Amino acid sequence: MLERVHVVGSGRAGGAIAARLRERGLAVTTGREADPNAELVILAVPDGKIAEVAQRTPPGPWVAHVSGATPLSALDPHRRRFSVHPLQTLTRDRGAEQLDGAWAAVTSETDEAAAQADWLARTLGVRPFPLADTDRALYHAGAAIASNYLVTLYRTAAGLLEQAGAPAEGLVPLMQRTIDNGFQLTGPIARGDWTTVDAHLRALHERAPEVEPLYRALAEATKP
Repeated sequence: MLERVHVVGSGRAGGAIAARLRERGLAVTTGREADPNAELVILAVPDGKIAEVAQRTPPGPWVAHVSGATPLSALDPHRRRFSVHPLQTLTRDRGAEQLDGAWAAVTSETDEAAAQADWLARTLGVRPFPLADTDRALYHAGAAIASNYLVTLYRTAAGLLEQAGAPAEGLVPLMQRTIDNGFQLTGPIARGDWTTVDAHLRALHERAPEVEPLYRALAEATKP
């Protein structure tokens, strides 16, 4: 088990990770330059900065990044390396509890690295699963659709409700119940009510034409 960890990056991921590791009793340092006594250096920096930070990190400790899309080769020249990507959306407004119950993709190249990655994931309170380096882009696309595009869907739907004079906040319990129900499909497409779908399209064409292509694409993807 590692005891001294240095976290580079104090953004959403870095802040939550450092806070959780401190909760677990580890000696955690932060800052742009790695602590020479650290046994593990975690790079919680933007994807485009990982290679640059890795290159200036002195060799010796384990080095890991927490990106979902970036390959392990970005950690060159380090060979004691791995990645742990919490499959969770994180904000600056909350702390380490954001990690509770999340899953995490772990990528490693050796059995020793896999053990270290598994230890870090479980110390963070996330549930690890293996991810091949070659599958990162596909995996991260799925994560982006589930998280980022949920925001897009809410904002789009909220705009339509507001235009109709209805309270947009009423969508939140609806969306939450859809999740609680295990994503069971309901509504006009589920029951084959294409008359209602056509009515939606006519209304969008007349009053929100910029949304019509999105609705058509989602309807096509939603068909059983």
